Amino acid sequence: MNRILHIGVGNFCRAHLADYTQDAGGWSITGVSLRSPGVRDGLQAQNYDYTLAVQGQGAKKVTVFDKMLVAPEDPAAILKQISMLDVHLISITVTEKGYHLLPDNTLDCSDPLITLDLENNLPRTVIGFLARGLAARRTPVTVLSCDNRAANGDVLHRAVVDFAERAGLPLDLSQISFPNSMVDRITPATSQAIRDSTGDFMAVPTEPFREWVIEDKFAGPRPDWPDVQFTDDVAPHEIRKLRMLNGAHSMLAYAGVMAGHTYVHEAIADPDLRKKARALMMEAARTLTPEMQEIAPDYADALIARFDNPHIHHSLRQIAMDGTQKLPYRMLDSLRALQKMNLPAPTLRFGVNSWIAFCRAEVIADRALQDPLAEGIAEVISSGGSDAQLLSLIGAEDLTAVILE
Repeated sequence: MNRILHIGVGNFCRAHLADYTQDAGGWSITGVSLRSPGVRDGLQAQNYDYTLAVQGQGAKKVTVFDKMLVAPEDPAAILKQISMLDVHLISITVTEKGYHLLPDNTLDCSDPLITLDLENNLPRTVIGFLARGLAARRTPVTVLSCDNRAANGDVLHRAVVDFAERAGLPLDLSQISFPNSMVDRITPATSQAIRDSTGDFMAVPTEPFREWVIEDKFAGPRPDWPDVQFTDDVAPHEIRKLRMLNGAHSMLAYAGVMAGHTYVHEAIADPDLRKKARALMMEAARTLTPEMQEIAPDYADALIARFDNPHIHHSLRQIAMDGTQKLPYRMLDSLRALQKMNLPAPTLRFGVNSWIAFCRAEVIADRALQDPLAEGIAEVISSGGSDAQLLSLIGAEDLTAVILE
């Protein structure tokens, strides 16, 4: 059987990639956890099968995982898997921060984990594993990023090549492809209520909606995924989703927490935030291609309806995590595009200012920020630093006057 090696087996992977692959048939997935054995241990106890709880559609058994490896336990085993002949696809969901990039999307070689991986043959990061594993591979393979990063395949390609060059690793790039992709399915953390209702400790809740657009650039076989759109250019779809859905999600997260809400469906029920969410979507829509602008109003209506779903308990604080990694794609790119067009963007400005207010409130309350730059944020705020200093942490120096006006 053909196999996918998937790095980062959180809820989103199990609600999206695994669900599509279950429907396709004929492929199995070997999972890789870069950090803890928790997911592996939970799934291993039930033969790696689990329940996908699709709101409004019922429970669906997913059986495509064959095993799972944990990087700290045996990194050599993961490198071996990358070179296996029956692995034709290596897919990735490690969140934005898992790529260890600078604001300009180049590899952060000053990152301690990247530095260690450059010096050691047994890596810890996804970039290190890919570069070292692919250097030993002799047959074609596709490396597919499924994370919310603009041009995610291109960015991953550059990072892996940069690492390989610095480490003196030979990569046969004629045998490796890095397609761009856009993924979409709202997948909250699993609650005890979901576990109780399904009788499955490893159950994953999700919404009925799912979307996947992939650049048609595969180096070898791929699953016959149903409903996936293969295209020569993912960017218009990707930017639509990042700027409209994810941008509104982040605004609702920061402003919603500040307004005392816990979940997305509570925040979108707030009349003021509901109005702002749609306004942000339509501001962002003005930066899209003409084809995407044409469908933007209907897309915005559909997003509001998805956010309204009271059965999807999507935590605002879960969305608020890693803001320094997310805001550049979700809001700052839209702001820059609108600035070039001399168009106002009051709701996008509100969204970024909501992030600033959220950070200040968390630090003042002595709550730990869930962000790779948490220490830097806390230092600025604790020392009486300015909002402009906080904006510099997300590479928004050029937008300071616009955001803080």
